[in-house]
Amino acid sequence: MTAVAERALLGITETMELLSMSRTVVYEQIRAGRLQTVHQGRRCYVTASAIERYVALLESEAEADGHTA
Repeated sequence: MTAVAERALLGITETMELLSMSRTVVYEQIRAGRLQTVHQGRRCYVTASAIERYVALLESEAEADGHTA
């Protein structure tokens, strides 16, 4: 995840692009507590480490379901 390591904070639009997910899905994952955010003023950001944890979560769920990457 080189692109993530270059920036500490990503906006929702950048997170959508990086994860190839729609805005709705990103916000659903945030509401479900699966993707953590931080706030600066009125802006909502996703940290690089939160994205890495989220991807690791998806990978572990895929392995548990018997899917291989």
